[in-house]
Amino acid sequence: MNLKMLAAHLGLSQTTVSRALNGYPEVSEGTRRRVIEAAQLLNYSPNARAKGLATGRAMAIGHVIPISTQHEMMNPVFGDFIAGASETYLKAGYDMTLTVTGDEDEAQNYRRLQSKGNVDGIIVHGPKMADGRIAFLNGLRMPFVVHGRASRLDAPYSWIDMNNTDAFRRATSFLLDLGHRRIALVNGLEFMDFAFRRRHGYELALAERGLAPEPELMQSEEMTEPYGYRAAGRMLALAEPPTAFLCSSLISAIGVRRAIHEAGLAMGRDVSVITHDDDFSYLSNGRDLPIFTATRSSVREAGRLAAEMLLRRIADPDQPPESRLLEAQLIIGGSTGPAPRKP
Repeated sequence: MNLKMLAAHLGLSQTTVSRALNGYPEVSEGTRRRVIEAAQLLNYSPNARAKGLATGRAMAIGHVIPISTQHEMMNPVFGDFIAGASETYLKAGYDMTLTVTGDEDEAQNYRRLQSKGNVDGIIVHGPKMADGRIAFLNGLRMPFVVHGRASRLDAPYSWIDMNNTDAFRRATSFLLDLGHRRIALVNGLEFMDFAFRRRHGYELALAERGLAPEPELMQSEEMTEPYGYRAAGRMLALAEPPTAFLCSSLISAIGVRRAIHEAGLAMGRDVSVITHDDDFSYLSNGRDLPIFTATRSSVREAGRLAAEMLLRRIADPDQPPESRLLEAQLIIGGSTGPAPRKP
């Protein structure tokens, strides 16, 4: 099955079929859906090189990943995000390129990708609160989408993000409703926008109950299992230890659970734990009953949606920036319970 045969089968011109498959806005939604369904039914797969020549596109999406001594982007969240995005690229006939770069080389890598015409658009990962990459890419006029937001930037750009502030406000309020007052925050690096917003949600919930955040109960580091273990061990050794922990990652929450167990305490009875769960494909938060009470938002789904957004921008670069705010679910598991009564 080739393009000519597919067009003849549908009774449409080859140009119309090609434009429908490539997401051109002038093709009606009904025609586009009809063409895609027929292509799937007849196992039509466009030749990527011919498609690129016909459209003037590279038929590839770039992911430039900064490697820093302060923030390592090659993490499980990135892996699941890429898995979701790749599903969308594959359906649209796009390949993906991955460039790992030092922070000082990142702008040059964006310039090189544009000048060589290797990619048609870029996904930006791990935005900081004031992220210079966004203004730089706006200046290059290359289609891009940011996974996350940059709180300290006013310039318009396309992004997809989880509502981190509301998720952690709700999680903290849930613990407060259970009677907890000493609630520890085991957060990510707070120059990263997501972690800043999560801390803000935590502090909002405390303020709503007339409570002030306590510095000795707040920690901010790279979200690893050893970090969660160390942070929880230190806090549990305080004269007045926390009765609950709020974690920014399932991975660091596993470390918190280890520290609770080593202290001779039971998670969910003596100490409660809520974590954010990115719904990793290979690291399940329990099967039937969730191990951890969690704010859940699939990072794989975010990858799929970000890729779809970017492909729309590539098809019509002059459209206004898009944004999508995803809400997290609060999933009740076995890691939370009422605050223990004081003797």
